[in-house]
Amino acid sequence: MPENTQAAGQGQAQQAPFGTSSSTGPTPNAGYKAAAFQRLGLLTNQLTELLPLLGATSEEGQAVMKAISTLAKLVPTGSSSPTADRNSIQQMAMKNEQNSALQKQMQAQPGQQGAGAPPSMPPARVAA
Repeated sequence: MPENTQAAGQGQAQQAPFGTSSSTGPTPNAGYKAAAFQRLGLLTNQLTELLPLLGATSEEGQAVMKAISTLAKLVPTGSSSPTADRNSIQQMAMKNEQNSALQKQMQAQPGQQGAGAPPSMPPARVAA
């Protein structure tokens, strides 16, 4: 019998389950990151347009200027173009229309909003 025997589970390296390795792990999607930078660029542009309405010397204007400077450091140059801005605005408008249509449908069916919830109890009668 060898003298180097160890109790089960001691000293053994943990192994990944079969079929997984670092080469098959999830990788971040670069397309999502590029889309996020485009939206940040659009947001920075919109905040810049908002600044004159608030006034740069007001408390709100100072906060907007701080946000612009912070976001501008994150957004790479050229990540946003007028075409990308227009496409983002169109997507937001389309989502807004879809959401408002769904909201109208839910308001038109008030009886189904509480589906699955127990019915409310009728008011108790007071004995006179």
